[in-house]
Amino acid sequence: MPSPHQSDRRAPLGLVALVAAAVGACGDAPERASDIAAPELHQAEGDRDATPPVARGREIFRHDTFGDEQFWTDTLRLHEVIASAVDPLTALAVGLKVDAEALPPGILDEVDLTDPATTVALLSLDAVLGVRGTVSADGELEAVGITCALCHSTVDNSVAPGIGRRLDGWPNRDLDVGAIVALSPALPDEVKAVFTSWGPGRYDAYFNQDGINDPVLIPPAYGLRDVARETYTGEGPVSYWNAYVAVTQMHAQGSFRDPRLGIDIRQEPDLVKEKLLPLRLYQFSLQAPPPPAGSFDLAAAERGRAVFAGKGRCAQCHVPPTFTDAPALHAPEETGMDPVLASRGHTGGYRTTPLRGAWQHPPYFHDGSAATFGDVVDHYDGVLALGLSPAEKADLVEYLKSL
Repeated sequence: MPSPHQSDRRAPLGLVALVAAAVGACGDAPERASDIAAPELHQAEGDRDATPPVARGREIFRHDTFGDEQFWTDTLRLHEVIASAVDPLTALAVGLKVDAEALPPGILDEVDLTDPATTVALLSLDAVLGVRGTVSADGELEAVGITCALCHSTVDNSVAPGIGRRLDGWPNRDLDVGAIVALSPALPDEVKAVFTSWGPGRYDAYFNQDGINDPVLIPPAYGLRDVARETYTGEGPVSYWNAYVAVTQMHAQGSFRDPRLGIDIRQEPDLVKEKLLPLRLYQFSLQAPPPPAGSFDLAAAERGRAVFAGKGRCAQCHVPPTFTDAPALHAPEETGMDPVLASRGHTGGYRTTPLRGAWQHPPYFHDGSAATFGDVVDHYDGVLALGLSPAEKADLVEYLKSL
């Protein structure tokens, strides 16, 4: 049976004025069948339209919940919490972002940012990145769901902190997913305690599968074109991970099977499978952001390039132009990495992280154990016994900032 809250339900636009007045007078194909157990990538005849695939993928990335209201509304009842207790200032405080381009001009000066009804109005405008709301004609929030953009988009803060133009593919390192989910009245206290322990910018995509609490940093979704395996542990291509996250984490109405992880979820109709291809194409269109002008020393970066390719041995794994040697994987002890995450998947190793745009998303390593590029260089200098001088380390840092 279909979920009663489908992802294409939209609130009537007339509600926006009503609520505003009230508050102020809201994958790749598998390499081998035995290796990747993700859904096939194809487009059914009834799902074809004239929208270019990348543009359609952008809409899916930003706005499609894949029917996950069945979980966030029907099970967790987060729509009740939002409507009664989450005002815009609270939403911004837990890292939710507002798309300024979805707002009527001057509206933020007219509404009460301490009133949850304003949050409902923002949801009716589809202005909260990654959160979709279904709002009735009388201003009642009937359902909420989430999209890919919740974790993998942020804003440029051009209007105010947390409010600005969308930056798709940038990891939302301000987002406290655990604190948001823990607002649900349907969760037991011991589970809430785990979620609230994660902190901003971290998420555990295996906790609800294996019960181990080991959150990792939300990764960027840009710069993935030509990268053979897109996840920290190289579980599979990007569409494998999109399907895994959609079905097991977003709790979308779809199917996902991977016997290696003991997962076999089947739901009909499947609202995920037909969207994986355009979603992948849009993600592959997202370029890594260039470093800001003046953010690194050009001469030092040129010297650092030589260290990167030579004494630093960085280029042995971070092979230009993708700056990774994927699909190769590395045992945790090779690079001195925390082994917990690698042990929870099926590969037992880590993929070399691409470095393009790395200036944008500190801290580094999957567990955030390196706060700066300097910490990254010191880590490898020690683990690999490189013997880098202070000057060589400084130059290497400048090169990393230039990528």
